[in-house]
Amino acid sequence: MKKISLAFIITLAVLAISSFTKPKTGTMITTHPPKSIYDFKIASIDGGTIDFSQYKGKYILIVNTASKCGFTPQYKGLEQLYKDHGDKLVIIGFPSDNFAGQEFHDNKDIKSFCEKNYGVSFPLTTRVDVKGDSITPVFDYLTHKSENGELDATISWNFNKFLIDPNGKLLQHFDSKVTPESDEILHYLK
Repeated sequence: MKKISLAFIITLAVLAISSFTKPKTGTMITTHPPKSIYDFKIASIDGGTIDFSQYKGKYILIVNTASKCGFTPQYKGLEQLYKDHGDKLVIIGFPSDNFAGQEFHDNKDIKSFCEKNYGVSFPLTTRVDVKGDSITPVFDYLTHKSENGELDATISWNFNKFLIDPNGKLLQHFDSKVTPESDEILHYLK
């Protein structure tokens, strides 16, 4: 009798452990709540660190940028938006070469191009990947509802935009065609 009950208990234990460690296809087990945008830090193009926690209480507009793209003139609108709403908004540009080789390889060239041609004064990160196997953790967070708690998004091209509210909640993803001056973005800042 003791042998049967011990074997029964071991079998149940094995089944219980395997059900927790091998989720069914399409099933996700979350053991912790999604991270906050304020948990992230990333290298600045200036050589320092961009710490997202310093932007608590402000809107954050995160943009994947490129210097040689048809959407590159949006830098002008982004800079104007930053100047006009800098008291309640920070813009962070993430230079990326994920689409058709449209970004310089050297961070100094990226920084020089942005300052010289568009007067960019908002923070820029070092060059990163915004999709694929080497995706930077910030964009992994932004593009997966399982991480951000709000939405899934696909980075389709350069100058996709993600708007975070002053409490760190992801509000919206905008594709490349939505300009910084659009009402789709501005209505959040009014």
